[in-house]
Amino acid sequence: MTRHDDDVDHDGDMERTFAALPPALGRGFAQTWWGQAWLKALEETALDSAQLKAGRRLARAGAVGAVSVRPGRITAVVQGRDRTAHRADVLLEELPAEQWDRFLDMAVERSGHVAALLDRDMPPHLVEDAAATGIELLPGMGDLEPECGCGAWDHCGHTAALCYQVARLLDQDPFVLLLMRGRAERELLDDLQARSAAPADTPSSGPSAPCEPEGVDAAEAYATGDILPPLPALPELPAEPGVPPSLDTETAPAPGVDPAALEFLAARTAAEAHRMLAEALRTGPEQRVAEAELTFAQDAVRLAAGSPAEGVAERLADGSGRGREGLATAVRAWHMGGIAAVSVLDDEWTVEGETLARARAALESAWDEDDRPSLRAKGNRWTVVGAPSQLRLGRDGRWWPYRKERGRWVPAGGPAQDPATALASAQLASEDGAP
Repeated sequence: MTRHDDDVDHDGDMERTFAALPPALGRGFAQTWWGQAWLKALEETALDSAQLKAGRRLARAGAVGAVSVRPGRITAVVQGRDRTAHRADVLLEELPAEQWDRFLDMAVERSGHVAALLDRDMPPHLVEDAAATGIELLPGMGDLEPECGCGAWDHCGHTAALCYQVARLLDQDPFVLLLMRGRAERELLDDLQARSAAPADTPSSGPSAPCEPEGVDAAEAYATGDILPPLPALPELPAEPGVPPSLDTETAPAPGVDPAALEFLAARTAAEAHRMLAEALRTGPEQRVAEAELTFAQDAVRLAAGSPAEGVAERLADGSGRGREGLATAVRAWHMGGIAAVSVLDDEWTVEGETLARARAALESAWDEDDRPSLRAKGNRWTVVGAPSQLRLGRDGRWWPYRKERGRWVPAGGPAQDPATALASAQLASEDGAP
C-alpha cells in the first residue's frame, strides 16, 4: 500500500489532499477489494441511477480535481459537462468514541488484524469483523450526504463523480475510509500499538470488585505437577502438506486396485487437510463458513486441478462425463475461482426480476454511450456482437469474463463487480492469445 505522491497532511494527519487523478477511460473503475467494496456500497444505496451514471462519466473523463479528505467530509471541485466548475462535498458520519474503542478492542483480540494494521495493510475481512461488533465502516443507505455548489438538493453528477473518485483513492490507500470515519492513520496505529502492549487490567479490591469464580484456575491446576503434568505446546502448522508413503512395492496390487490413483488421492487428501487446517487457524471457529459439499463431477475437477498422472486424468475425464477437453476447461475455471467459477462455466440460468434489473443497470452504467459494446443476451450470458468475448453473470452478482477458443467458450479471468472490468479481462486475454 503506497500513499499518493501529492498527499498533504495537516493538523496531525486529520486532513489529506490527493492530487487530481488522470482519466479512467477504458478500464475498470476500481481494482482492489476496498475500491470495489466502496463502489458496491455506493451503487446499492443510491436512489438515482441517472445521477450515478452522470457522475461515473465525469469521473472517468478526469473532471474531478484534487480531493480533500478529512473526518466526516470529502471535498473536490468538479467540472460539469458544460465545463462549469462546482465545489462538491459529501458528508459521512464520524464514528463515536465508543465505537472506535470497540473497533480497537476487536482488532486487538484478533492478532491477524493487529499485525496487518501495524504493517499499514487493511485486510478485507476487517469490515465483516467490525460489523459483527456493530460498527459499519462502509456507508449504508442515506449515509452519504451531498452538498454541491450547483444547488442540487440531493446527489447530482458532481457529488456522484466525487464518490466514484474516492474508489480510486481507496485503491491507493484504504486508510482513507478510516479517516473519513474520524480517525487518522497515525492516531489509530498509535492507539492500537498502545493497547497491544498494555498488560491486562487487574481487578480492584473492595466491595465493588467483581466476585472471583469458585474453584481452581485451570492454568494453575495444570501447572501443578502433582495433579497433572503441564500440557505440551500446540504443534505449529507444517510448512507443506505431508507426503504419503509410496505404494511402489514388489507386491502386486490386488485386482481392481490402481496404486498410482491411490497415491494421487492420498497426496490430494493431505494437501486438502493442510489447507483446511491453515484456514481454521487463520480465521478461528467464530468466522468459519461451512463450505458446500461438492458433487461428484465438481470433485473430479478439484482432483484434476492437482495435476494427476496421465492415467488418473483420463479416468477423471471419463468419470466426470466431461471428456479431456471439457475437463481441461473446467480445471482452468477452478484455478480462476474454485467451485464458483466451475458453476458459472456449467450453469446457464434465466435472469429475472430484480436480478435482471440490477444486471441491466450495471451494463448500462459500465460504459459511456459511445463506448458501450453491442451485447446479445441469452440467459445469464451476454455475448459481444462481432467479437469472441462474453460476460457471464454469477448467482452472487459478479461478472465473469469468457472468450471463444476453437469454437468453445472458455473462462478468461476472475470475477469482477463491474462488467466493464470483466469484459476488459476477456478482451485482453484474446489480444494476448493466452492459453
